[in-house]
Amino acid sequence: MQEIKAQINTLLEKSYTARISNLDFSIELTKEALVLCNDGNFEHLKARALSQLSLYYMILGKYDESYNLSQKSIHLFEKFNDEKGVADAKYNIAGFYYKTNNFQMGVVYLIDALIIYKKENDFHNISRCEKSLGTVYDFTGDEQKSIQSYKNAIKAAKKVNDLNLESNAYNNLSGIYIRNGNIDLARETIEKSIAYKQKTQDIRGLAFAIYGRGKVNLAEKKYTEAEANFKQAISIHNEMGEKLGLAMTHNKLAKLYFETDQIDLAKEHLKTGLEICDLYNISIIKIKFLHLFYSIYKIENDHTKALEYLELYLKEKESVLNVQNFKIIENYDLLVRMQAMQKEAEFQQEKTKIIAKSNKTEQAARVRQEFLSTMSHEIRTPLNAVTTIASMLSENPHHEDRVLIDSLKFSCNHLMQIINDILDFTKLDLGKMSLDIQSSKIRLFLESFWNTYQIQANEKGIEFKLKIDPTLFEYYLIDETKITQILGNLVGNSIKFTDIGSVKLEVKVLEQASDQDIVLFKVSDTGVGIEKENINQVFESFSQLKNGITRKKDGTGLGLSITKKLIELHESEINIQSIFGKGSIFSFELKLKKSENIELNSQINFLSEIKGIKVLLVEDNAINAMIAKKLLSKWEIITDHAINGLIATEKSQTTKYDYILMDIHMPILDGYQAAKNIRTLENLNKETPIFGLTADIAAKDNNDYNSYFNDFLLKPLEIDKLKIALRS
Repeated sequence: MQEIKAQINTLLEKSYTARISNLDFSIELTKEALVLCNDGNFEHLKARALSQLSLYYMILGKYDESYNLSQKSIHLFEKFNDEKGVADAKYNIAGFYYKTNNFQMGVVYLIDALIIYKKENDFHNISRCEKSLGTVYDFTGDEQKSIQSYKNAIKAAKKVNDLNLESNAYNNLSGIYIRNGNIDLARETIEKSIAYKQKTQDIRGLAFAIYGRGKVNLAEKKYTEAEANFKQAISIHNEMGEKLGLAMTHNKLAKLYFETDQIDLAKEHLKTGLEICDLYNISIIKIKFLHLFYSIYKIENDHTKALEYLELYLKEKESVLNVQNFKIIENYDLLVRMQAMQKEAEFQQEKTKIIAKSNKTEQAARVRQEFLSTMSHEIRTPLNAVTTIASMLSENPHHEDRVLIDSLKFSCNHLMQIINDILDFTKLDLGKMSLDIQSSKIRLFLESFWNTYQIQANEKGIEFKLKIDPTLFEYYLIDETKITQILGNLVGNSIKFTDIGSVKLEVKVLEQASDQDIVLFKVSDTGVGIEKENINQVFESFSQLKNGITRKKDGTGLGLSITKKLIELHESEINIQSIFGKGSIFSFELKLKKSENIELNSQINFLSEIKGIKVLLVEDNAINAMIAKKLLSKWEIITDHAINGLIATEKSQTTKYDYILMDIHMPILDGYQAAKNIRTLENLNKETPIFGLTADIAAKDNNDYNSYFNDFLLKPLEIDKLKIALRS
C-alpha cells in the first residue's frame, strides 16, 4: 500500500515539473496516477491528481473540463480538511471565471485561495495568485492595483527563488510600461523575463516572454523584429497546446499587419484568432479581435461589415464590463448582485475570524479592504446613473409622473441602504469610518426623513408618527448621512415587524447648554416584539431571529449591527426595551453642537455663485459622463470632458479650470496618478480644487494620493453634496 502511494506521489510530482515543457506528458502521468488512486482507494491523492489535471486543462483552454475537475477535487479536499488542496482547486476555478469574463468571481476565488496560501506561508502559490490578480486588474483598467499585485508576485517568488514565477510577473509589467510610454523600462523588464525563462528551460513560459518582446518591438515600430517574435511565439504555443497565448499572439500579429497596411494578412490572423476564441471560449481576448476587424472594415469603407463588427464588439464589451445600467431597475439584476454580495461578505467575516485566531489580522484587513474596494466600485457605478437620473427628474416633474418618480427615488434609496449596510459593516470593522459633520436644519431634516418612510408605512396600512420637541434648536452640526442610516435602520425595522398599529419617531431635548444640547432619539412600535432571550442577539452581525413570526421577514441581517456601531461612533450607545407580542422601543442620546443660522442649500444663491464657471469632468463611463454633463449644464456650468487621466493631464496643461471632478478607476491612467500629475507637473491647474468622484468607498483611504484631492464625492452622487463642494 505504501509503495503504491509513493508511486502516485512520484507521478504527480513528475507531471507538475513537466508542465513547463511537455504538457501532454504531464496529462499522461496524471491520468496514470488517477488510475492507481481509484484502484487503491486513495481519495486524498485522487483530489490532488484531479486538481493538477484541472490546471493542465485550463492551460489547454478546456475550461469546462477544468472547472468540473476542480469542483470534484474541492469536494474531496474538504472531506479531509485539506485547506491547501482547496486553495489549489479554487485557484484553477478563478482562472475559469476570469478567462471567460466573470472578473468578479475570478477575484473572489483568487482572494479565497490567497488567504489560505498566506496562512500556510506558501510563497510559490502566493506569487501565482498575485500575478493572476494583477492580470484581472490590468484587464479591467485598474492599473495601480495591477502593478502592486505584480510587484507582490515578484516579492513572493524571490522568497522561494522561483525564477519562472518572477519572470511571469516581469512579462506582464512590461506590457504596462509599454502602455505608459516607458519603452526603455519595458524592454529592460522583458529581457529579464526572457533570460529567466531560458535559464529554467520553461518552454511554454518562454513563448509568452518572446511575445512580450514582440510587443516592445511593435511599440518601437520595429516591425521585422516584432513579426519574427510573434511567429516564434505562435510556433511554440502550437507545439505546447497553449490556446490563450496563441489567441493573444494572433491578435498582436494582426495589429502589426494592420499598421503596415498588410490588410489581407491582418484579416487572416484575426479570423484564426477568433476561431480559437470561439472554439475554446476565450472571451478575455475576443473583444480585441472584434474591434480590430471593425477598424479594418471602417478604413476600407465597407460600412456593412464595419457596422456588423462594431455591433459584435459593443455586445461583447457590454457583456464584459456589465454596463447595462438601466436594465437594473427593469429586471432586478442589482438586487441579485446584492444578495450575492451579502453572502460573500458573510464568507469574508468567517474567514477573518479564522485568520485572527492565527494572528493574521493585518493580512485579513488587506484582503477585506480589497474586497470592499472592488465590490463598492462594482455596485455603485451602475447605481450612480439610476439615482442621479431619478434626482434630476424629480426637480420639475409632470404632475402625472410625480408618483412614479417618488417611487423610483424610494426604491433607489432602499437599494442604497442595502449597499451601505453591507459595505459600511466592513468599513466600520476596519476602523476606517469617520463622521462628516455639516450644519443641518434639524427640523427640515427630520421632516424629510419622515416623508421618505411614510410611503413604506402607508403601503403596510400602518401609521408613521413624528414628534419633535418644540425646544429643539434650529441648526446642529451633524452627519446627516449616518443619522439617516441609523434612523432608517431603526424605523425600517419597526415598519417591517409591525402589521397593525403604528411606528413613532420622537426627538426630545434632554439637556440644554449654550453651545450644545443632549438630544434623545426614540423609535417605538406596536409590532411583534422580541423574546427576552433574543434581545441581545439582534445586534449581532447577520442576525435574523428564527421564531415563527419573524422568519419570513427579509433583510441583510446587518442593519441593527451597523446601527449599534454607528451610534458608538458618535460616542453613545443604543438601548432597547421590548415585550414579545406587544412592541419594541429603541433609543439613543447624542450630544449635538449648535451651529449658525446658515442656509447651505439656497438654490438661488447657489446658481448665481456657480454660473459660468468651468469644470473639467474626468469620467470613463459614457452614461455617467452624459448624466453629469446634463446636470452641470442645468446649472449653466461650462463642462469639458476627458475620458481618462492621461487626457485630463494634457487638458490641464492648456486650459485653466475652476474645478476638476476626477473619477478614480479608469483605463490608461487612473484618477490618482492624474491628480498627482496635475499637482506636481507644470500646468495651469496646480491650485485648482480637485474632487474625487468615485464609486470606491475605500478611495479616500489611499494615503499615497489623497493629499492631491480637496475631497471625495461618493457615487451614487448626492446632488446637495456636489453643490456644497462647488460652493466651497
